[in-house]
Amino acid sequence: METLPQKKKADIHTLTNITIVPVRFSEVDALGIVWHGHYLKFFEDGRESFGRQYELGYLDVYKFKFATPLVKINVDFKKTVKYGDHVKIITTFIYSPAAKIVFKYDIFRESDGELVATGESTQIFMNLDYELHITVPEFYDEWKKKNLII
Repeated sequence: METLPQKKKADIHTLTNITIVPVRFSEVDALGIVWHGHYLKFFEDGRESFGRQYELGYLDVYKFKFATPLVKINVDFKKTVKYGDHVKIITTFIYSPAAKIVFKYDIFRESDGELVATGESTQIFMNLDYELHITVPEFYDEWKKKNLII
């Protein structure tokens, strides 16, 4: 997977990650087209790559005794992707002052640059006792100060 080099600080609208993943055989239907549910896996690929680049991965969050379950996700399908294609996933952090993590996704077919899907996801903070954390965790506030110009 390809990622951008790490930035020191970014404008809240430009904190992004780009990763390229192959369309796997297990992701396509009998027609060789990616089944719609697998786009959520592409979003996950984007979140994981973003997390590795900016130290906001699931294990980074877990160190602080939090999990970040998804509570909302949407996908807008534009074009098809087939087995053998590669997709370029652009994952953009969307700033929010609330105790949540929001990402926007743009997925392109790498071979011709066609936009094939867009979407957005929202994750919340939950402690390891499965309780919702309604205030911004200190580590996340520090992460935003370190990575964003806000």
